[in-house]
Amino acid sequence: MADSRLKFLLHPVSLRQHVLQWLAEDTPNFDYGGFVVGESEETAVLLCKSRGVLAGVPFFDAIFHELGCKVEWVFSEGAQVEPATTVAKVTGKVNKILLGERVALNCIARASGIATKARTLANLKQEHKWQGEIAGTRKTTPGFRTVEKYAILVGGVSTHRYDLSSMIMLKDNHIWTAGSVKQAVQDARKVGGFSIKIEVECRSIDEAREAATAGADIVMLDNFEPEALHKAAEVLKQEFSHLLIEGSGGVKMESIAQYFGPHVDVISMGSLTQGYEAVNFSLKILKEGHNPHNPVVKTC
Repeated sequence: MADSRLKFLLHPVSLRQHVLQWLAEDTPNFDYGGFVVGESEETAVLLCKSRGVLAGVPFFDAIFHELGCKVEWVFSEGAQVEPATTVAKVTGKVNKILLGERVALNCIARASGIATKARTLANLKQEHKWQGEIAGTRKTTPGFRTVEKYAILVGGVSTHRYDLSSMIMLKDNHIWTAGSVKQAVQDARKVGGFSIKIEVECRSIDEAREAATAGADIVMLDNFEPEALHKAAEVLKQEFSHLLIEGSGGVKMESIAQYFGPHVDVISMGSLTQGYEAVNFSLKILKEGHNPHNPVVKTC
């Protein structure tokens, strides 16, 4: 189960700005469907149609709150939900329920897909008794990063840095432009000061040594095969005990356990936000005599 306090990470002003933008994008002018259905008070059920970890609850709530609807949850965020399960109920004016339907479903389906993959990875880490962190990356969808990073946390792994301002990561283009690893790190420290960590992407153990000597806090051993990663990490830890070692590049769900090791602190994966399968949900208006779990009824 996810920590119930995660929702407090979301700034209410930023959350509302996201919701307003999403709703305006989906209905930029006339609400033709709203004209058809009117504004009678109705209840709709949120149905889970594929197995997964429930995530994205604050975004779902905020969307319908903006439209004057009430949401009641059957499951808590972070719970494992099964197909043909009622997850929540939404009550309000029917035109407003339908205004929020697709936007809310898009959020919860994608967030739950990411959380499901993250939970699988968190379980793998626990099974192998590895003490490091599995992390997402900045490979997120423009305009949707908050949802994706939040879902990673619900699933139980690390978000890595949130954005370019959260931590200084010096990659190959930075180093080539600056002239050397040492110069890039020294320049970064001038502006980052003592409060921001510096990470350097390294293609060899010599680059990692140069980065650590120059004052980097973290080195990313990029595209190292597992055996080479563990050997390099052990050498670097012996020379720089304070240094955090990250492995990245080419790590897949089926191979990640090979990267677990006593000298590796972080393993990052772009596929957490680029290679997941969304969890399937639908929202159905309750009507007398109608079974909302009937698979022949289609959603929009």
